[in-house]
Amino acid sequence: MIGRAAILLPAFALLAGCATPRIPEREPAAGIALPADYFADARPEAGLDEAWWHGFGDPELDALVDQALSRNPSLEAARQRLAAARAIVVAEQSDFLPTIDGELAGDGAIDDRGRGAEGAGASIGGVWRIDINGRLSAERAAAIAAADGAAQLVADRRRLIAAAVASQYIELKRTAARLRLLEESSDLQRQTLRIVTLRFEAGLSSNLDVRRARADVARTEAQRGLLQLARARAANALAVLVGDTPSGVPEAAREAQVPRYARGPAIGVPADLLRRRPDLLLAEADIARAAAEVGIERADLLPALALPGLVTLGDGSIDGLFSQAVASLSAVLGVPLVDGGRRRAEVRAAESILEAELADYRQALLGVLAEVETALTAISAAKDRTSEFQNAVSESEAAFEQSNALYREGLASLFDVLDVQRQLISSREALIDGNADLAQAHVDLFTAVGGDMDREADEAA
Repeated sequence: MIGRAAILLPAFALLAGCATPRIPEREPAAGIALPADYFADARPEAGLDEAWWHGFGDPELDALVDQALSRNPSLEAARQRLAAARAIVVAEQSDFLPTIDGELAGDGAIDDRGRGAEGAGASIGGVWRIDINGRLSAERAAAIAAADGAAQLVADRRRLIAAAVASQYIELKRTAARLRLLEESSDLQRQTLRIVTLRFEAGLSSNLDVRRARADVARTEAQRGLLQLARARAANALAVLVGDTPSGVPEAAREAQVPRYARGPAIGVPADLLRRRPDLLLAEADIARAAAEVGIERADLLPALALPGLVTLGDGSIDGLFSQAVASLSAVLGVPLVDGGRRRAEVRAAESILEAELADYRQALLGVLAEVETALTAISAAKDRTSEFQNAVSESEAAFEQSNALYREGLASLFDVLDVQRQLISSREALIDGNADLAQAHVDLFTAVGGDMDREADEAA
């Protein structure tokens, strides 16, 4: 049997060269003309080679992001799935080698005369699947693509977690700044209330003015609960992101200063997104996996070859366990004949799934381009708004001082004073929100642009 199988092997090798199907090759971005540059005019100042969040120059934010990237449970789950996917690659690679198993059996019996008899046997059997139809190669390619996708999923989780931490941190600072402004506004309104009360007691104003001033104080104080709720939500979300249990607002986060972005890494050009956005690279890996699945289904249309072998030891008795050995090796060629069209239907299904993955990739690429363009426009718009809000605050402060002086002299009504006061408070609130929007726009931009994000460290883990 061994000699006969050896004679057939060259013929099987020739058959393999003729029969092995090719995995389809597809260019994911084919048909999409990427522009040479982004059309939005805004460009953040570049020059930072480190991770983009360092551009805020905030050590507290840096520490939170680092903690989240090392302790976030969902990120750890993605890392474990990556480890599993890499183990599957090793498993698929092993299919190119023979599989050998051993078996040792023993038995005992009593005949009709009451005499005992014992027997034993041993065997070593195995099979070697020869990749003449390309199925093993396609299965290995699918496993490699799945592992590549798992690595990109880890990188994408890092991208999104870093962005989520920065966003919640900005919200923490925004609500802290708004709460501080609420205190200042309440003090300002109480001062106005005292002046109005004194004038009322002196007979220089009506009780209606006192009530209006009290109403403004109450309206401002009514915002406190909503701001505290927003701050608590941001603090709790941050705790979850960094892998901690929610435990209230950190003392350091009570500092009322919205972070300002200075400079960051270069954002590159649209073509860079194909290599920098982990979710696009994940979609590309999905295309490779789907193409390998097509190869697997096509392989089922071709013959399959296996070389089973068996070595039997002994003559059936315990004493003769190693007295003799019988070996056999055969070749089994499986040829698909009739299946009612099932195999070809499965090929068509796999090909359609591949085309669907290509369409999903192109849709995702267009969406990513739109994200970057929108973020760049948002930065420009936020800068313009904060500049105008700053002017509004300056003018409102001057108007408030003037209206207060006129009111004391009896040359302006309380309505004028309260109206200007409301404008001042509103302008200050808008400036805080505008600064937060500008900071968030930078977070959105660098989240959309993507980047390495220490991906190599995760891939080597």
